[in-house]
Amino acid sequence: MSTFAARREMADTPDMDTSDHSDVPLIVDLDGTLTKSDTMHEALLLFIAKHPVKLPQIATWLLSGKAEFKDRLASEMVVDAASVPLRDEVLDLIGTARADGRKVLLVSASNQRQVSRIAEQLNLFDEAVGSDAARNLSGTQKADWLVDRFGEKGFDYVGDSRADLDVWPRARKAITVGSNASIRQHVDDMGLDATHLTGDDADSALARARHYVKAMRPHQWLKNLLVFVPALAAHDMAMLLPSFFAFCAFCLAASSIYLINDMLDLHVDRQHPRKRNRPFAAGTIPVSHGVVHSGALFLTAMVIALILSASFAAVLLGYVALTFAYSLVLKRKLMIDIWTLGALYTIRIIAGGAAAGIPLSEWLLAFSMFVFLSLAAVKRISELTDLRARNLTSTDGRGYRVSDLPVVLGAMLASGYCSIVILALYVSNSNVVSLYSEPKLLWLVCMMLLYWINRVAIISYRGEMDDDPIVFALRDRVSLIVFACCGAVFVASALL
Repeated sequence: MSTFAARREMADTPDMDTSDHSDVPLIVDLDGTLTKSDTMHEALLLFIAKHPVKLPQIATWLLSGKAEFKDRLASEMVVDAASVPLRDEVLDLIGTARADGRKVLLVSASNQRQVSRIAEQLNLFDEAVGSDAARNLSGTQKADWLVDRFGEKGFDYVGDSRADLDVWPRARKAITVGSNASIRQHVDDMGLDATHLTGDDADSALARARHYVKAMRPHQWLKNLLVFVPALAAHDMAMLLPSFFAFCAFCLAASSIYLINDMLDLHVDRQHPRKRNRPFAAGTIPVSHGVVHSGALFLTAMVIALILSASFAAVLLGYVALTFAYSLVLKRKLMIDIWTLGALYTIRIIAGGAAAGIPLSEWLLAFSMFVFLSLAAVKRISELTDLRARNLTSTDGRGYRVSDLPVVLGAMLASGYCSIVILALYVSNSNVVSLYSEPKLLWLVCMMLLYWINRVAIISYRGEMDDDPIVFALRDRVSLIVFACCGAVFVASALL
């Protein structure tokens, strides 16, 4: 168990009370207190991820009231202690209380099934009490239950949220964990014997903002530069401005889906050596905030899209719908997931054409389809090689086995080679002279891309590829040199 250097701020009690209170139980809340996340929200997301077709059923549960909803959800899905991020400072507090001979209870508004599961797995509590179908053990109901059981001021209470403001005044000692400044101020204004436990960056607005920006995955916005391709391919520089606004809309829309995808993939990401540091998986952002954040980004993207053109808005809406379908269902379907990822790249080019009002040639669409199918396969290759390095045999939530690696590698190379053939046929086409005065120079681009695709295949097979090949390409020095040379050839071919 790791240790956490918690900063303890005392309210009205500059010195810790060292008197013996071994007969006073320590009551610990679950969601947001023992765990950094909300177990009900996580169980709901896990249930949706595993059973997306049951979304209408979930909607009917909501009509039955909060306690009944929690009970029905818990009858279908609960999360394990090993799959949620725990607060080390609270674990230390529990350890100290147990060493002093005090009883420690886990009392939560979460359903009894969920509370019992966490308590049994951690084996740190003398008793675990939660809500049932008739009672939502939160706020005043929790306070009344604790007073009936232990008496007024007969317990110490550890909590984090506004609902706990009804409980702390009736406790002997109020302990806040990771609460915001407003809640801590309310506790202090009550004149309670209070201890505030906060993490290293809990009070930093800048640190919180960084978590939200990180969840939007701004490094992935580089892929949206594809919307500029139609204007550049048509040599129409006047259309770069609408392409820029299309780029902004796609960044916002893509980020909204990334948030949804990360929330649905919480438990898978926590098993991954890199993805477990994502804000939702690490518990630095509550998933409830993610839903609001995602909705705001999507609405802003659609406003920009409608201002540009109805056709661009339709393409963007189709992109969001396909991405959402990928997050819920398609990413678990063998090879269909690769096709979908390739299509999502190509849709960006289609959207760029719609925003700029430029008809797309069949050559560009055909090249895009095969080259992006190849890059999508690279994404799966990198995941499978990572599993192979960790001595695992299959993916969690995907349709692949590590033994499928040679087949996926073959699909990647075949698609990449097809894209080069299409580019070669385009260079040989008589119509290309309308855009390039020296089209034969473009054969150099075919050669350089052929080298690059083979190099990417080797790097991904070695397990040295990032999770996203396009992001890798835009960070890799050799790739940037290849792209710069290809760009120089295109310019030279057009101007000479």
